[in-house]
Amino acid sequence: MIAVRIFEITFPIFAIVAAGLFYAKKFRPDMALPNRLNMDIFIPCLLFSVLIERGGVADLFGGLALAITLVILLSGLVSLIAARLFQIDPRSLCPPIMFANAGNLGLPLVVLSFGEAALPAAVICFIVCNFLHITLGRYLLNRQSNIQKVFFSPLILAVVLALILSLLQMKVSQTLLEPIRMLGNIAVPLLLFALGVRLIDIKMSEWKIGLSVVLLAPICGVAIVFLITPFIDLTRLEQGVLFLFGALPPAVMNFIFAEHYNQEPSKVAAMVLFGNAFAVVSIPLALVYVLPRFG
Repeated sequence: MIAVRIFEITFPIFAIVAAGLFYAKKFRPDMALPNRLNMDIFIPCLLFSVLIERGGVADLFGGLALAITLVILLSGLVSLIAARLFQIDPRSLCPPIMFANAGNLGLPLVVLSFGEAALPAAVICFIVCNFLHITLGRYLLNRQSNIQKVFFSPLILAVVLALILSLLQMKVSQTLLEPIRMLGNIAVPLLLFALGVRLIDIKMSEWKIGLSVVLLAPICGVAIVFLITPFIDLTRLEQGVLFLFGALPPAVMNFIFAEHYNQEPSKVAAMVLFGNAFAVVSIPLALVYVLPRFG
């Protein structure tokens, strides 16, 4: 039954998020170091091992990467119009609508929905979204940002190294790849747990602005996916992955950037946290559409 399948997909995700939330309520952990380790070590190891093992490097220049880019850019245009209409600072509203939670939720959601064979597609979504977030997203918040530093981040260096090895047709021995793969396996559970910890910071006083993103982000993303899919050559699996990407809530990194640049961090936090909390509803609804057609 479709309901059982949806439960099998969503339960592991929300169970780990709930574990982070309940742990945070009792112990109030400081996640700065674990999050830094995840961004600097575990996620780069995951990206590198998947790209090397599954040959996903060429897909960085394929139809799915183009489609993800278009979803992000067109979402920015829609959110800019919405910001003007509702008199919200575009620098606060646009990034949470544009940059989805392709890491914390996207990676496990795609794999649980379509199996391990879909992991390269999930990684492509994460790489493209993350690259645009730390370049274009930073620029939207601060025009004086040093974008050159992005190309020396561990995330990008891992992708570049995988790309170079692929172009040179150099094989990485399983002995060397195994510890990299093991470190990468830490990334997704830690992302989900950290998301649960972050949910402790939801402020009900910001519910109105949070609710606007709860509704706008998935509706905007899915509508754009429907609009562009007929014009881009995608496999059946890639279409399913793209649809799930369009339905994802805002990335937690939106709050991190807003806090760093002092761009109404409390409002952005509400957008991010309410949006991810609502994923308990929006993700199962997306799966109701996706699984019968692409699962």
